[in-house]
Amino acid sequence: MKENETVGAEEISPDETTEAGDNQPKKTPEQGSDVENDKTEPVGADNNPPDITELEAQVADLKDQYLRKAAEFENFRKRLLKDKQDAIDFANQRLFEDLIPIIDDFERAIKSAEASSTVEEPDSEENKAFKAMYEGISMIEKRLVSTLESKWGLKRFDSEGEPFDPNKHEALMMETSPDVEEDTVGADLIKGYMLKDRVIRPAKVKVIKPE
Repeated sequence: MKENETVGAEEISPDETTEAGDNQPKKTPEQGSDVENDKTEPVGADNNPPDITELEAQVADLKDQYLRKAAEFENFRKRLLKDKQDAIDFANQRLFEDLIPIIDDFERAIKSAEASSTVEEPDSEENKAFKAMYEGISMIEKRLVSTLESKWGLKRFDSEGEPFDPNKHEALMMETSPDVEEDTVGADLIKGYMLKDRVIRPAKVKVIKPE
């Protein structure tokens, strides 16, 4: 019975086991070192560290660019504010240019009244009426000019005795004199006006030139 149980069973000899084990692939020393070779080296490990002098130069250049841009922006902001303020200050310039000839008429009327006033009969009704009208016109002219100057910045300026300035004066007459060393305004024929710091009508003057 025992002989029948062993029939058909294949016996594996030690030599066959050894041969089977020998058929398994063996790792060579070169293959075994691949694991070590697969280690990733840090990025930039082979690069040289940046030069401090170069970094300082870059920082200085960036700082200079920043300061320039900041200055340009500040100038732009100031210019924008100035344009806005000018638009406010000179919004009524055209209106004042139309009012100035009316003020000139007031001034001419006052001068004419002063030249034609009579003192022969100061107590006469005619002279009293004339004096009242003269004082009324003078008061209106002074109040109008004062209001325009104090509230709106419209100022009438005198030029007599000042050096001639083509930005402020328009010469209508000229004469020479040994008493002056440069072109000088001898008389105001029609007064000039400024709005804030801008001349909106130059004064019409007589100019005295040196001989």
